[in-house]
Amino acid sequence: MSNVPTILLCRDIPSTLLKNAEEKGLIQIIRRSEDGPAPKEWIRSNITNANAIIVTLTEPLSEEMIEAGKKLQVVSTMSVGTDHIDTNAIQKRSIKLGTTPDVLDDAVADLTLLLTLAAMRNLSYASRIVQQGQWSKHPWSPLAFCGPSLRGKTIGFVGFGNIAQTVASLMLMFQPGRILYTTSKPKPFDIQSPDFSRLRERASASSDIEIRNVPDLQQLAKESDVVITLTSLNPSTKHLIDEKFLSSMKRSAYLINTARGPIVDTIALAQALESGQIAGAGLDVLEGEPNISSEHPLLQESCRDRVLILPHIGSATNEARQAMADLCVKHVLDQFSVSL
Repeated sequence: MSNVPTILLCRDIPSTLLKNAEEKGLIQIIRRSEDGPAPKEWIRSNITNANAIIVTLTEPLSEEMIEAGKKLQVVSTMSVGTDHIDTNAIQKRSIKLGTTPDVLDDAVADLTLLLTLAAMRNLSYASRIVQQGQWSKHPWSPLAFCGPSLRGKTIGFVGFGNIAQTVASLMLMFQPGRILYTTSKPKPFDIQSPDFSRLRERASASSDIEIRNVPDLQQLAKESDVVITLTSLNPSTKHLIDEKFLSSMKRSAYLINTARGPIVDTIALAQALESGQIAGAGLDVLEGEPNISSEHPLLQESCRDRVLILPHIGSATNEARQAMADLCVKHVLDQFSVSL
C-alpha cells in the first residue's frame, strides 16, 4: 500500500470510480467515520499524510491547510466554483486543481427553467396558500394567482457560457420573443461559432427568434422581461446585480439567480421586491448561504410571496451528482496515472 497514492476524503461521495480503485488496491483512503462536513481540525491533522485531497463546497481549504499538506500534488473539489479554496496557495505550490464543470450543466439548466416558470406563475404564493389551509379563502376568480407566460417575452442572460446556452436552448421551445445576453467582453452571436455550439441546433430550428449580444448591462436590464444570472463570481461580478441594475429593470420583470449568491446585492433585491420595482425573483443561491435565518430580509412578509428561494440544489439530480463525484476522483487518478 505504501506505493499507492493516499487520498484524504473529506466526506463520502457517490463515486463508483473511487470504490473500484480502492477495492483494487490502487489507492489508499483516509476517511472519517462520521458523515457531514469535515472539521478544520480533522483536515489539518490528516492532510500531512495525503498526496491528494477531495473536498466539497462544505470544506474550506485555507493557505494554512494547504501548506500543511507537504505531500499534496492535487486538490480536487466536487464543484465548479472554487470560492472555498485558496487558489493562490495552490498555484504557489504548483498543485493541480480539479473541478467538475460540464457534467452538471443539464441539471442546473433544468432548475433554472423551473425557477423561471415558478417565479412567473407565483408558485411560492400559491403553494403557501394550500399548505396553510387557506385555499377556501381564495376562491377561483378570473385573474387569481395569474402570472405572465414565457411566450413572446425577452429573456436576458447575464453571462452566456455553457449553462446559460443550455437554458436558452430549453427556452426556445417556449417561443420567447428575443434572447439577449451580456458577457465580460462583447461577443456577437454567430451560430457557426464554436462559442455557441450548445445553442446551435435549437437556434437553427428557431431562426425567427432573435438572439443578440447586448454589451451594456443596464440596457439588458431595461429590455428584459426575465433576467437570468449565470456568470461566475469574481471581484468584478460581486453585487453586479445592484440597486442601479434593479432600478433599470421593468416593474413587470423577474430576476433569476442560479449562479452564486454574492452576484446579487441582497438588500437591494429585498428593497426592489418590497417596493414593487420588479415583479418577482427565483433564487437557488444567496449571499451568506447556508447560514440563512428566518430574519433574512428576503424571508420577510413583504417579500416572501414574490420570491422563491431554494437551498442551492442546481446540480441535485442523482445523475449529475454521481458524474461530478466520478470526475472529481478522475482528476486524482489521472494525476497519479492510475487506470482501472
